[in-house]
Amino acid sequence: MDVDIGNALGTTPGVTEATLERLDERVGDAHERIERGMADDEFGYAALNLPETTDPAAIRAATGAFDDPAAVLTVGIGGSALGAATLSNALGGDADAYVLDNVDPDAVDALLAELPLADTVVNVVSNSGTTAETLANFLVVREAMADAGVDWTERTLVTTGDEGNLRRLADRHDLPALDVPEGVSGRFSVLSTVGLAVAALQGHDIEAVLAGGRDGRDALAGSLFESPAYAYGATTYALAERGALTNAVMPYAESLETFAEWFAQLWAESLGKDGLGQTPVRALGATDQHSQLQLYRAGPRDKLVTVVRPRERASTPIPETDLEGLAYLGGSSLGDLLDAEFEATEASLAAAGVPNVRVEIDRVDERALGELLYGMEAACVLYGELASVPTFTQPAVEWGKKAARGLLGGGDFEEAAAVADKRELRIERS
Repeated sequence: MDVDIGNALGTTPGVTEATLERLDERVGDAHERIERGMADDEFGYAALNLPETTDPAAIRAATGAFDDPAAVLTVGIGGSALGAATLSNALGGDADAYVLDNVDPDAVDALLAELPLADTVVNVVSNSGTTAETLANFLVVREAMADAGVDWTERTLVTTGDEGNLRRLADRHDLPALDVPEGVSGRFSVLSTVGLAVAALQGHDIEAVLAGGRDGRDALAGSLFESPAYAYGATTYALAERGALTNAVMPYAESLETFAEWFAQLWAESLGKDGLGQTPVRALGATDQHSQLQLYRAGPRDKLVTVVRPRERASTPIPETDLEGLAYLGGSSLGDLLDAEFEATEASLAAAGVPNVRVEIDRVDERALGELLYGMEAACVLYGELASVPTFTQPAVEWGKKAARGLLGGGDFEEAAAVADKRELRIERS
């Protein structure tokens, strides 16, 4: 992963090289803190050890219980699903990958009607084993399989903690089971059993994903000018301090669209604390040049745009044409056009004085994705250190979970009582 921060300099809001040089001493201190946390396997910091601590053999053993499935259905939510979805959507694979990460009944019913249930592996993931949305969806999937005459116990893989409902279920039915890593928040768990099981089921080289993570780990250094991940984390922090409170992440590869979703959770849930943080926005190049770029270029000066691309991509040729005004396209390729759109977006934003940062990987493959995901996790941890926020907690999320559980009769939670205090000002149609 390479990062170019040149277009963040001298913009509005923006930073200067002198600003970053002054910040770099704090980056060095933060790096030392991160290194200590990793060495001690502290909660949260343990995520940055995953390229070394994850055992691909254990993942291969658990997923080897299933012979070449036609489809893999991940039942999870948030970090229990987005990492796996990012890898599977980027890489494709022998098995089609689907995700149930919401409890919209129409969407759930439609997906179950589409799936070849007899040839689908259900990958149910929950660290606590008590996540309401995940367990509810799993119960629905399990019943659908039974109604279709499919033995769900032969088609289910569980990834969970040492205790909880899912662990008891796996033990009772002797299901293949993987352990979630200790001391790792879900949104940082992509380079573990949580994110890699689906990739293994699809036939991907999970060892290469981990090798890419190690590349990212080896690239960390005590200066933002020597570390792409820290350059990104420090620059985004400095821009946010100066008013760039929105970070629009725009990959120029449809295979990386889910990466932007994964990034959004990582950035929002980790850094949105104590009135601080930077709101992530998901975009897709070149599509959203026609739907969002107008706002980024000419709207409020409160944004950073992060553009992401692979250097190597397919080069589908554009046929020659004699149509007036289109002849210039002939002899080029769709890849050339997409790269031109990428560079035009950078130039357009720079000309308007809007900060933008370029992130590049060699190509969309296992190793490059491992490095990209690791690099963004390290950038996020560094940003959290610089902002002095508790990066690895999510109290607002836990509040909502308790409120929902209480409303459904799953316990006595004061958060549920707060629902009754909702203020109303209704405007009804006449």
